[in-house]
Order: sequence, then C-alpha cells, then structure tokens
Amino acid sequence: MHETALAIAVIGITALFCQWSAWLARLPAILFLLLAGLALGPISGLLSPDELFGDLLFPLVSLAVAVILFEGSLTLNFNELGHISAVVRRMITVAAPVTWLIVAVTTHFLFDLSWEISILFGALMVVTGPTVVTPLLRSVRPSERVANILRWEGIIIDPIGALLVVVVYEFIVSQTQGAAFSQSLLLFTEIIVVGLSIGAAAGYALGKILAGRRLPEYLQNLATLSILFMVFAFCNHLAHESGLLGVTVMGMWLGNMRGVHIHNILNFKENLTILFISGLFIILAARLPTQQLLGIIALGPLLLLVVIQFVARPISVLLATLGSNIGFRERILLSWIAPRGIVAAAVSALFALRLTDQGFTDAEVLVPLTFAVILGTVIFQSATARPLARILGIVEPEPRGVLILGANSVARKIALALKQQSLAVIVSDSNWENIRAARMAGLKTFYGNPVSEFAGDRLDLTGIGNLMAMSPLKELNVIASMHFRNEFGDSHVFTIRTSGDTDKTEKHQVAAQLKGSALFRNDMTYAKLASMVHTGAEIKATKLSETFGLDDLRQQDTSAIFLFAITDKGKVKPFSDETPLKNSASCTILSLIPEPKEKQSTADDDNAG
Repeated sequence: MHETALAIAVIGITALFCQWSAWLARLPAILFLLLAGLALGPISGLLSPDELFGDLLFPLVSLAVAVILFEGSLTLNFNELGHISAVVRRMITVAAPVTWLIVAVTTHFLFDLSWEISILFGALMVVTGPTVVTPLLRSVRPSERVANILRWEGIIIDPIGALLVVVVYEFIVSQTQGAAFSQSLLLFTEIIVVGLSIGAAAGYALGKILAGRRLPEYLQNLATLSILFMVFAFCNHLAHESGLLGVTVMGMWLGNMRGVHIHNILNFKENLTILFISGLFIILAARLPTQQLLGIIALGPLLLLVVIQFVARPISVLLATLGSNIGFRERILLSWIAPRGIVAAAVSALFALRLTDQGFTDAEVLVPLTFAVILGTVIFQSATARPLARILGIVEPEPRGVLILGANSVARKIALALKQQSLAVIVSDSNWENIRAARMAGLKTFYGNPVSEFAGDRLDLTGIGNLMAMSPLKELNVIASMHFRNEFGDSHVFTIRTSGDTDKTEKHQVAAQLKGSALFRNDMTYAKLASMVHTGAEIKATKLSETFGLDDLRQQDTSAIFLFAITDKGKVKPFSDETPLKNSASCTILSLIPEPKEKQSTADDDNAG
C-alpha cells in the first residue's frame, strides 16, 4: 500500500472487523487483531508500518500506550481493594519478581540468549495488561474477588513492568561505561520520583479544575487528553521513560478524588482506547518479519509458553497468596489467567530496535518471542478459562437479573412475578415504607438512590443485567436510565410510561435514547397499572408450547395484558408496541389479568354496606 490514506483506511476497517468478530465470538479482540496484522504484514506484504509512518511510528506508539494506561488507571477505585489489598500488593512485589526470575532463566537456557537479553525479556513477561485481562474477565465472569485481583494486578503491573524493562535496558547500555549498577539505581530513583510527583500533581490539578467546573463540559475531554500528553512528554523529558508511570499515577489520583465526576471522560477514553488498541496491535504485528513469524510456531516458544503457564504463574500466585483467605480454587483460577497484552508488545518492539542498533543482535528475538507468548496465552486462556471457572464453581451467574427502580405497589407486584420465575431481582427506592413492604414480601432491596455514590460502592449488581425504571417520577426514571446504559447496554434499559409522556407533544418529550425502551403497551402508564393493581389485578404465568402458542393465549383471554416473555434460558423480554414479540413455543408469558368487573362491583357493594 503506497498511498498513506488508503493504508490507514484499511487499518481502520480491519480493526472494526476484528473488534466485531471478537464481540460475536466473546473472545479478546487482541487475538483477531494480531492475526489480522500478521496477515497484512509478513504473510501478504500489503502493509509496512515503518514505511507508512517513518520516524513518527514509535512516538505514536508511546502516546497510544500512555492513553491506554491512563484509561485503565481511571477505573481503579481504592475502595475496591478492601481485604484483597495485601494480595494485590504481593502480586506486584512477590509474584512479579518470581515470574521475572523463572522466565529469564528459562529464556537463557532455552534459546541460548545472553543473560542481559534474557533478563530484559523476563521483565517484559511480568506484564499482564488490562487490554487483554478485562475482555477475558467479561467472558469468564469469575467471582468478584478474583476479578478485582486480576484487574488491579493488570493495571498496576503495566507501568511497573515497563519501568523494569527501562531499568534493565539502561543497565545493559551502561555496562560499557563501567558504572552499570550505580547508573541503573540512579535512573530507577529518578523515574519513581518524577513519575509519582508529576503524575500526582497533574491529577490533583485536573481534578480541582473539573470539580470547580472551571471548564465547559465540551472542553473537558480535550483538556484531559492534552494534559495527559503533556504529563507523558514532560516526565520523559525530566527522566527517560518515566512517562508511563506519570500518566498511571495521574489517572489513579483523578479517579479517586472526591467530588470529581469522570464519567464523560471515562467514556471518551474508553472509545479512544479501543481505537488505539486496535490500530496498535495491527501495526505492531505487521512489522514482524516473515522469518521471525515462522519462528513463533517452533518448539522453543511452545516450551516457553508451558513454563510461563504451568510453572512461573502458579508458583508466583502461590507465594503471593500464602497466609491470605484466598481459597484453593481461587488460587487455581488466578494461576490460570495471566494473558500478555499491548504494553508487552509495544515495549518489546521499542527496545528491540534500540538494542539492535547498539549491536545486541540477539535482541531481534524479543519481538517474535513476545508475540508468541501473547498469542499463546490469549488463545489458550480464552479457550479454557471459562470452562475451568465453571468446574471450580467460582463463576458469576449470567447477568440476566433485573434491577427495578421503585418499590411501589406496581414494582413489587412485577418483582414478585419475576422472582417466581427464578430471576434475580433487586428493588430500589428512597421511600422507607415502600422498601419495608418489599422486604416483607421477601424481595431483595436497596434503600436509597441507585445512581448515588453510596450505591456505586455498596449496590451489589452480581447477576443483574437489566434495569426497569418504574418510579412514578419521570425525571428519576430518566436519570437512572442514562446512568445504567453504560452498565447494562441500551437494549437492557427500560422505562415505564407516565401520564406526562402521553399528554405532552413531541417537542416537550425526553429523547428516547435517554430514557431507554418503553415498557408494555403505549396505553399502559404507571397510573393505569397502579389503578389495576389496586383493584385486584394479578400477574399470571403461562408456559407456551408447540400446541399452545402466543396467538392461542391471546384468543383464550382477550383482557390479558402481556408484560414479559421469559425464555427458557432466563432472558427477560418486555412487551411493547415498538418491539412486538414474535410467536414462540419456548418461553413463559407473564400477563396482567384484570379483576373481573363482577368481583369489583361486589367488593364496592360490600365496602358501601
């Protein structure tokens, strides 16, 4: 590809296809991105990143990695550490050095590399990385404690691993100057001091700006990205390769400041991170020479994978969890999941080039070995981690449950009907009388606003994947829908209609994309449902079959109001006029059956008497 615009467009459309394929297959996108990069680069020769970007290639790679680490560190909430803080700390201080040592020794004897290059490669392999751990956790869905340990380890170890590689690199280069140890120690101290101080100062300053609303909302993302790039460049200017640590500290500080709302920034950075990750993996894989690509599938890299997966990781996890309350089954899963990601790929490519230029010819194997470990760990762990978690019994249930905003009479009636279908249900309300009635009915409750900071720390959404906003207050329903769209997805957020929705003209209505999908028929407002429940309407469950379908149910009881269809797999599909349910023989229908008028008249007569 000789035209720059065409080459970049091909990278973009390829990245989109890979991300889409990963979403369909529920596998980490890195697998598809690496294969696509290899196909475009060494296999077909269509893409040559070095010719395409020239001297800009590695500065762009470095800035992209900085954004990825910053986005990951923004999600680190210190409140999540709790009782696992000691384990996470030992995963960094004990497990990482053990992995480093085992991999370095194995690489030295297995590939006959110099000790210097072997130690550098060992430092590279301590990095797991959130770009591969996070999607793998979404697919595996382990217990909350295991997921938190792996996520914290992946984000914190990225800059530390890069720091270790920098120190080893400086040690190798400075050997010829006769002051290797002292120079490496000085560099290490400089990187720590500069990264921590500049990162913390930048995070605090940006947090104050955002909390004080000194920037309009539309400039907050631009300001964050600009300051991020400045911190990265300034740290590197003061202390070589300290930028990654600086942006990570900046993200952690900003993400844990009180009164700072980072949701818009986080959403922007997540989208930007997907773009950078997709492009980076394709570009770095395309740089791999054909001869080195063939070396990936040799016996040596396979043996290295076996040592990393079944020797180094289990030993390091065992040492890190000794004396903790982490159970045996949790230790097995922690030992199993440790894929390598973008930081290992980017840093190996960067320092392999620098070392090769300085005469270290065996540094050429760093990139193919790193890619072999990335591909091997991702493929193996993606295929086996989920079944292993199920066997061990430490996997979270499918997120098919329902969070209901409101514990009023309508919400309680519907919550009980869903609970009877073996669905996880939580009702949330700030009205104590409603919550007390829900608890008396045997429902799981949350007393408070589900979009509050308090709820963010304490509302357990394990197994919950849908929101049904059923408050009579339309504004509260809209706010909850907007809040949980990112948590559950647009197609899993539903809102009950209120009388205001039907009375107002279109120009006075809240946009549909903000309030979620409408629940039930167009004429089924909260007020109408509350009236029906008050007069004795009941919810009936009917199992459809091959001989009795949805049309038959309609004909059997013309007064029934269809509420939900629950599939055999436990998925909830509310009825609505916008998305009518097709005839199905493998689901249960929940219908609201009005009390017969005769009974209502009798009850009224009794009350009058």
